[in-house]
Amino acid sequence: MTSGQRALLWPGVATAVVFALLMSLGVWQVRRLGEKEALIARVEARAHAAPAAAPPQAGWAALSPAYYDFTHVAARGHYVAGRDALIFMKPPEGFGLEPGYMVVTPFALADGGEIFVERGFVPVSRTDDVAGRAPPAGETEITGLMRAPQSRNAFTPADAPQRLIWYTRDPVAMAAALGLAGAAPFTIALEAPSSQGANGYPRLVSPAPEFPNNHLSYALTWFSLAAALLVVFGLFARGRLRPGA
Repeated sequence: MTSGQRALLWPGVATAVVFALLMSLGVWQVRRLGEKEALIARVEARAHAAPAAAPPQAGWAALSPAYYDFTHVAARGHYVAGRDALIFMKPPEGFGLEPGYMVVTPFALADGGEIFVERGFVPVSRTDDVAGRAPPAGETEITGLMRAPQSRNAFTPADAPQRLIWYTRDPVAMAAALGLAGAAPFTIALEAPSSQGANGYPRLVSPAPEFPNNHLSYALTWFSLAAALLVVFGLFARGRLRPGA
């Protein structure tokens, strides 16, 4: 082994280790891409199917969010006026710059139990007009998408249940604050503006599912870095092995 070859031993080992790591990250992203595409296909199939009857109260405890989130359902009952909960949110696209809240109102089912219904967006400046955003009275049928509770992270602000303000979709906590013993562990996001109040709010927010899917670009990035690493090492090795180097 020449001195030039010996000088390449440890750089070569390091390059091989890093190359294997970069390739494994790329392969992992390709696998995640397949999983995400399968998830999107399942969710879109649920969301665009004909609405089925909302699950009855007796079956709520056995529901799994992975299997019901974005399911298209219909329910009959009446709104419980004056019992709104507010979930803070940034303004949806096309709603201006002012942040606000998703208005969530209990909906008493004709066959028992209550489901929180996401009726739409109201800006912060309009939240005091409770009477103006009151839902329609009387029995009605709603259609929309079932939504699972949202998880929290270290940056999620603390809820203010005494003011009926939340920062995540948490129907269990909202039910406890409003004293609803028979509330569902999920919500229904309306797909039609059937609950707009007299003041024009809340404004419907499309419940269509949207999932970020950047795994292909991530995979290409890792594979490109692996290829670039080989090129750099090849140039380095050629310089080391050149006579007189």
